[in-house]
Amino acid sequence: MAGILELVRSQADSFTAIRRDIHRHPELSFQESRTSDLVAGLLESWGFQVERGIGGTGVVGQLRRGNGLRSIGVRADMDALPIAETTGAEYASTRPGVMHACGHDGHTTMLLAAAKTLAERGQFNGTVNLIFQPAEEYGRADSGAARMIADGLFERYPCDAVYGMHNWPGLPQGRLVFRDGAMMASSDSVTITVAGKGGHGAQPHLAIDPVVAAASIVMALQTVVARNVNPNRTAVVTVGVLRAGIANNVIPDSARLELTVRALDEDVRSLLEERITALVHTQAESYGCTAEIDYNRGYPALRNAVAETDLAREVGRALVGESEVIGQGEAIIASEDFAFMLEAVPGAYFMIGNGLPGEKGGVPVHNPGYDFNDANIPLGGAYWVTLVERFLDPERPEA
Repeated sequence: MAGILELVRSQADSFTAIRRDIHRHPELSFQESRTSDLVAGLLESWGFQVERGIGGTGVVGQLRRGNGLRSIGVRADMDALPIAETTGAEYASTRPGVMHACGHDGHTTMLLAAAKTLAERGQFNGTVNLIFQPAEEYGRADSGAARMIADGLFERYPCDAVYGMHNWPGLPQGRLVFRDGAMMASSDSVTITVAGKGGHGAQPHLAIDPVVAAASIVMALQTVVARNVNPNRTAVVTVGVLRAGIANNVIPDSARLELTVRALDEDVRSLLEERITALVHTQAESYGCTAEIDYNRGYPALRNAVAETDLAREVGRALVGESEVIGQGEAIIASEDFAFMLEAVPGAYFMIGNGLPGEKGGVPVHNPGYDFNDANIPLGGAYWVTLVERFLDPERPEA
C-alpha cells in the first residue's frame, strides 16, 4: 500500500495544479463543459477509452486488463455552487458568484490521479469504469446521477459495484469514515401556498388572514417528527422560508412556506409526505383558508451495501491504519445523488476528512470560505487505485 501512495505522491504537484485550475474555473450543474473537456483529454492521453456527453456533460473513462470480465465503477462529481468565494486564495474562482464550495474539484482530481496511476500500473484483471458526473448539486430528481443512469450508464458500462467518496470538513485530514446501511438522508422539497382574503390590517374581521394560518402550520409541522415518527427513526422537517405581505397594515391574500424534508428510511419518507399533506390542509381550513402543496421528491436515502462497504473498510485500514478509520460512522442528514447509483448497483460511499475546524480544510462545505485540502489528493488517488486492484484481484473468490 505504501508503494501505491508514494507513487501517487510523487506526482502530487502536477495534480494539485490541476485541482487549482479546476477551482479557478468553476461551472454550475450541467454547464461543466470545460471541466469535462479537461477530464476527457487527460483520460485519453493516458490510454482510456472515453465517452463524453453522458447525461449531459458526464464523462466515462474505461480501462481493461486481462479478461475484462469483472467490473468496478468509481464516481467523482464535477459541478460547483452559486456562491461568491471569499477564500482569498491565489487560485480563487475567476467567475463572480460561482465557486467550488463543496470540493468537487478535489473529488475530480483524486480520481484523475488514480486514473493515471492505474494506466501506468495496470495490476488488475477486469474493467475499470471511471465516472465523472455532472450536477450533483442540482437538488432535484433529474440530477446528474439520475440523468446518466437514464442515459444508459450502467447498460453501456456495466459495473459489479460502484463507489464514491466525499471530503468532510470537521474530521482530521485523511481520516476515513465508513458506514453500511443508510449513510445519508433522502431530501424532498415542499412549497406550500396558503390562500386567504386580503384586507386592511385594522379590520381583520373583514379579511381571512393567511399569515396566521401559515404561522399555525409552521408550529403544527413541528409535531410531525415528534408525534408521528418512531423515536428510534430519523426524520427532519424544517421550514426555511415564510413569506407574506409587503406592509405592516395590510393583510395579504396569500403566504408561502418552503420546507426541506429528510429521512433515512423510505417508509418514514412516505409517512412524512402523508402527514405533512394532511396537516397543512386541515390547519389551513381551520382558519378559513385553502392550501396548495407542491411536494417534490428529490434524492433518495443513500444506502451502502454490506459486502462492498466491508471491502472499502479493508482498503482504508490497509492504506491509513486502524486508528485513522471509523468503521461505522454516524449517518449524515445531508443528501447526495450518488444514492441513485446505489439504487441501481450495489456499492459504497464514504467520507475522507478535510481538516479540523480552525485548521486548513476545516471550513464547512457550502461556505464561501471553504477550500478542498490538497493533502487529500495523493491519499484519495491511492485509495482508489488500491480499491480497484483489490476488487479486480484475480485471486479474489468472486473474480
